[in-house]
Amino acid sequence: MRRHGWSGDIPRNDEEAAGRILDAARRAIDDGQPVTISTVAQSLGITRQTVYRYFPTQEALLAATALSSIDAFLDRLAGQLGAISDPTQAVVEGIAYTLEQLSHDRYLRLVVEPGKASAFTAGVTSDVAIGFGRSILQRYDIDWAAAGFDGEKLDGLVEFMLRTLQSFIVDPGGPARRGDGLRAYLSDWVAPAVRARAETPS
Repeated sequence: MRRHGWSGDIPRNDEEAAGRILDAARRAIDDGQPVTISTVAQSLGITRQTVYRYFPTQEALLAATALSSIDAFLDRLAGQLGAISDPTQAVVEGIAYTLEQLSHDRYLRLVVEPGKASAFTAGVTSDVAIGFGRSILQRYDIDWAAAGFDGEKLDGLVEFMLRTLQSFIVDPGGPARRGDGLRAYLSDWVAPAVRARAETPS
């Protein structure tokens, strides 16, 4: 790590340096300011090259900032839905609740809505997107392996959820399905697919 800049307060290691960069980006987002490599570097008293050392593009910086800030959403998800024990209901509620929270959580929007900072920028099968999907499933008190989903099968379930979620974000419909109507639709079409796959031997 380079030993200059940082307004005289040098980070102890690369992990702290990256953390400070993400903190600066979050402050800009919270203040409603544009987040660019230049503005983040200036706020920390470092060069743009230093930021690029940890985040090679502006898109990478924005995506990392968003993903590092969705714990609040995942905690709400756990509090709201953590008691669900049926895997099919968990998938339905996971998709529905995520869609409902989009209008309330700016960091969640950065993760999943189409755009330069989105986890879906590289596609729903990217490591970032799959990691986000797994985070949703892991908030449930469900033994996914015992429920018929382990290894590649669990990855397939995550991908299926993300593709469904993305389709609703890109085209919510007119009028958009909400509340009980959204859950009824997901229960009619998504839940049977999840149930059938759980019953299929790996």
